[in-house]
Amino acid sequence: MSDTHAVIVISSHVIRGSVGNRAAVFALETMGLPVWALPTVIMPWHPGHGPSTRVVIPEDQFEKIIEDLIRAPWLPEVKAVLTGYFGHAAQPRLVARLISALKAKNPDLLYVCDPVMGDKGGLYVPEATAEAIRENLIPLASLATPNRYELAWMAGADLDSNTAIMDAALSLGPAKMLVTSAVPMMAGGTGNLYLSGNHALLAEHRLIDNAPNGLGDLLSAVFLARLLSGMDEERALQLATASVFEVLARTAKRGGDELTLETDAASLSTPMAMVQLRHLMHPSRTGRR
Repeated sequence: MSDTHAVIVISSHVIRGSVGNRAAVFALETMGLPVWALPTVIMPWHPGHGPSTRVVIPEDQFEKIIEDLIRAPWLPEVKAVLTGYFGHAAQPRLVARLISALKAKNPDLLYVCDPVMGDKGGLYVPEATAEAIRENLIPLASLATPNRYELAWMAGADLDSNTAIMDAALSLGPAKMLVTSAVPMMAGGTGNLYLSGNHALLAEHRLIDNAPNGLGDLLSAVFLARLLSGMDEERALQLATASVFEVLARTAKRGGDELTLETDAASLSTPMAMVQLRHLMHPSRTGRR
């Protein structure tokens, strides 16, 4: 791909590990896309490994960076933005300003919002930060990529079925949504549910316990890269899911505590893992829209 398909990635940066920007930037560049990377917070490692120093870019400096980007002469290069983890509630509001400015210049901008805020155990960011993502960024998103628990919090509903997940996705607003940790239909599996105006798809694979962090960051980036290549949604979902599962399976086989992206880069571009793809009943065909 040419430099006219640059992606701005805004998320956390860890010194050791493969989460946040470390996962997303690696994946996008491996798949041929130039990346502008903006860290929201800098940490020695993922908090799941234990306490460490946390450096958050102060609000005033973060705002100046955003204003610099809005004025950047190379802005026409940017065709997509991917956001993930935020360090405080002001950051999503400032990033919304950037997204709006980009869309004003390029209405076809693809904005992927990965609302990194929680998991099965609940929110792991302050509620004010989660609210800022929901109120400021989700309405601007071309595609949102929450996990099931993040979607449940944002929609204020219990999501114990894929029907409930699709209803929540429709209520939240983005035209397209990719929900990880969806309700599996295969025994011992897990799934990614994709809902758009055309498709209701469930991509499933075998569940691997004690998975390292960063899978959501990786999936959002790989799926975005596939869409930017012009690939159709169904094939993009299947290949992105296969890539993430393959990297996870190989990492688990090695006993790694971080995704081994550098070793398994080929899995991002040419995955061999098998993924079960199911067509679900689209809400528009059941009268629930």
